[in-house]
Amino acid sequence: MPRYAIGVEYDGGGFRGWQRLTPPGVADEATVQGVLEAALSSVADAPVATVCAGRTDAGVHAQCQVVHFDSEARRDPRAWTLGTSTRLPPAVSAVWCRPVKDDFNARFSAVARRYRYRILNRQVRPALARQWLSWHWRPLDADTMHRAAQALVGEHDFGAFRSAECEATHGRRDLQRIAVSREGDVVTIDVQANAFLHHMVRNITGSLLEVGAGARDEAWIAGLLAGRDRRLAGPTAPPTGLVFVGPLYPRACGLPGEVCAD
Repeated sequence: MPRYAIGVEYDGGGFRGWQRLTPPGVADEATVQGVLEAALSSVADAPVATVCAGRTDAGVHAQCQVVHFDSEARRDPRAWTLGTSTRLPPAVSAVWCRPVKDDFNARFSAVARRYRYRILNRQVRPALARQWLSWHWRPLDADTMHRAAQALVGEHDFGAFRSAECEATHGRRDLQRIAVSREGDVVTIDVQANAFLHHMVRNITGSLLEVGAGARDEAWIAGLLAGRDRRLAGPTAPPTGLVFVGPLYPRACGLPGEVCAD
């Protein structure tokens, strides 16, 4: 059966996360997967199941979620893209579609995943773009946060930054890059890893906020990592402000440049 990869962007504010909450074939307008599968199934005139690169939680957005699906329907990539977008709610859009090899898997073929967390750092909460920004009123030192975060780079057990509900069999992940920067009142945390644990980015962010506000010193982050005790780390940062930038794949997969690793 032909296989396709499709790039999807969405505003997660009105959804209960990516993963569908109902059995296949039952309408589910509360999740991104639910509305996407309904749209794809309508275009295909047959049930379509999807697999994504990385599940997102309630309120988390995606700049380029990559999804694969199989279908015998005779549709070209443009028809899949435009037909699906037409059937999706305004908060979700299919941006591109590519035919891929049968062994391509949106989840397991990815070599990395990228997230971005943005914080409005001023005394007054945001009114404009509030669905895209978290808010922290205490002054933050982005340079100190960046230096502290470098202790996380490399392959480690991130037990201190995984949620109690995390279903992963172990906490080891390869965090390839983390950068904290400031532009005006906005502090941005960019993170790339081979994979992430449940709430890992939000838990790292919550701890970095403690450092940036001066409540903890730079060495605290390294100590948390070594101790692997979630109870000692900072609070989980809110989902508002977190965007799944997208996965990365080998260029041989034939996907658009925005999701190519080399």
